[in-house]
Amino acid sequence: MAAENAAEHGMTAGEYIVHHLTHLQSSKPGGVADLSVFNFDSLIFSIALGVFGCWLLWLAARKATSGVPGRFQAAVEILVEVVDQQAKGIVHNAESRKFVAPLALTIFLWIFLLNAMDLLPVDLLPAIWGQIHGDPHHAYLRVVPTADLSVAMGFSVTVLLICIYYNIKIKGLGGWVHELFTAPFGNHWALYPFNFAMQMIEFVAKTVSHGMRLFGNMYAGELIFLLIALMGGAWTLSATGIFLALGHIIAGTAWAIFHILIITLQAFVFMMLTLVYVGQAHDHH
Repeated sequence: MAAENAAEHGMTAGEYIVHHLTHLQSSKPGGVADLSVFNFDSLIFSIALGVFGCWLLWLAARKATSGVPGRFQAAVEILVEVVDQQAKGIVHNAESRKFVAPLALTIFLWIFLLNAMDLLPVDLLPAIWGQIHGDPHHAYLRVVPTADLSVAMGFSVTVLLICIYYNIKIKGLGGWVHELFTAPFGNHWALYPFNFAMQMIEFVAKTVSHGMRLFGNMYAGELIFLLIALMGGAWTLSATGIFLALGHIIAGTAWAIFHILIITLQAFVFMMLTLVYVGQAHDHH
C-alpha cells in the first residue's frame, strides 16, 4: 500500500518517508528552532489524547465500587497504586505528593497514549487526511506527537519549571539562591562561580536529556515503521517481491509487538525521571 501510494503520487521511497515525517504546520520554519511555527498535528493529537486520558480516569472513578472491581477498574487501580508507591519512595514530602503523584500518573498515561499512536498503520490517518485535503501529495500529517521534538521538550521544560517551583517552595527563594552558589563544591566565595555554572549545566543537561530521550526513541520507532511499510509496498510476483512481502509481515508484526514494550517503557522512564527530579528539588545540599 505504501509503495502504491508513493507511485500514484509520483514519490520515490525517500520522498515518501520525508512526506510522512513532515508536520502539518502553520508556516514553513525559518530555521532549526522557529518558535513562531505551530505543528497543528501534534497539538491536535496531544490535546485530543489528553482529553481521552482524562475521560478514562473519570470513567474509572465514576464506576468505582467498594465490591469486586471489574477488569477496567482493577487495571486503573493497579496503575494508580504503582504510581503512588513510586512517588512515596522518591518524594518523601507527604504534602508535595498530593500534587506530584497525580502529576506522575498524568504524565505516564498521557505519554503512553501519545506513544501508542505509533501502532496505527502509517498510511491510515495520513491517507484519510489526504482525501479530506484534496491534494494527497501536499497533505502532511504526523500522528505521533512524542516524535515531535517540540512536544517532548515541552514536557521536559514543564518538569523543569515544576522543579524550580519546588526548590523555591521547600527551601525558600533565599535558600535556593544560596544553594545555587554553594553547592556542590562548598561555601566559599572563590567557588561561587563554579558552583553556579555547575548548577546551570545540571539543570540544562537534565532538561535536554529528559526530552531528547523520549523524542529519539519515538522518532526512531516511527522511522522503522515507515521502512517496514516500504517493504510491503514493494512486493511483486517474483521471488524478491514475495520475500519482501513476507518480510514486511514478519518484521511488522515483530516490531509492533516489541514496540508495545518500548512505548510503555518510555512513558514509565519519563515518569520516573520526573519523580526523581522533583524529589531532588526537595533535598538540601
